[in-house]
Amino acid sequence: MTFHPFLTGLLDTGLQPALSVAAERLVGYPNWLYRGIGHPVTWMGRLIDYMDEHMNTMAHVKSLSRLNGVLALLLLCTAVWFVATAIDVICRSIPYGFVASALLATSLVAQKSLRDHVRDVNRALSTSLSEGRAAVAKIVGRDTRGLDVSDVVKATLESLAENTADGIVAPVFWYCIGCLTIGGLPALAIYKAINTADSMIGHLTPQYRHFGWAAAKVDDLVNLPASRLTALLFISAAFFTSKERAVHAARVTWRDARRHRSPNAGWPEAAVAGALNMKFGGPRTYGGEFVKLPYMGDGRDHFLRQDIDAGLKLFDRAMWIMFGLTLLFALLA
Repeated sequence: MTFHPFLTGLLDTGLQPALSVAAERLVGYPNWLYRGIGHPVTWMGRLIDYMDEHMNTMAHVKSLSRLNGVLALLLLCTAVWFVATAIDVICRSIPYGFVASALLATSLVAQKSLRDHVRDVNRALSTSLSEGRAAVAKIVGRDTRGLDVSDVVKATLESLAENTADGIVAPVFWYCIGCLTIGGLPALAIYKAINTADSMIGHLTPQYRHFGWAAAKVDDLVNLPASRLTALLFISAAFFTSKERAVHAARVTWRDARRHRSPNAGWPEAAVAGALNMKFGGPRTYGGEFVKLPYMGDGRDHFLRQDIDAGLKLFDRAMWIMFGLTLLFALLA
């Protein structure tokens, strides 16, 4: 009994991220729950839509539009912090409520969802190219109508790399930071709110160039540490294939990551390209607009459906390493 308070305190702080990562990988966010009540990200999205409608009214005036965008982001983060903190306080007030808090946090980590979507593309391609295009369209922003099999596979692997950073590693990173500061669930929820705002309004279009400026810039900032950590996870995962492959992945990452137009996306993408000895980037179309991105990696640029399996193996190893790091965090927290 003398160890009971210590064990409870340990579980109440450091072990929550590890518990959430393990539970989310096994269960994810059930479809029946999504159909019944939606998802926290969709709730955040409704609030962002409301503020977009009522506050994004001065798109033609740079200073006022930026100010409204800053206020909208502050209001979003404040609302999300308040709700998440209230839930966290309620969880902490009941015996072993840390379990409930950790399980709620799984809704803001997309490990199983990302893996399932990537696997769905692989399965769809085994049926037909048109079904593969439809499946990859769910996880990429580029136009998919004219993609061939190689293009679909490349888009899938690039999305796997980038979304590992901002859909998994970054939420878990800020969850751990929150456990040491303002609370794990509130910190995780605030990160997800910023990331959702960026995906919805952080675009360089006339409507959002200024209103979404704050969301885009803050999202770049909060994703900076996790993008580099994700690259390290993929490089470490490549070590299980061979030491030479890991060294090559590290070299490609250091050389090519900064070529990407995003300050963060290039790091995980370059690491995966190097680990799989492939070449990412190049021309593609977004919303009918032709875009030519710089290449990352110096491997082959023709992709096969089986390459998705190789990408998932690398992903799984990286996720095991991340889980190990969350256990280490629990011991040190």
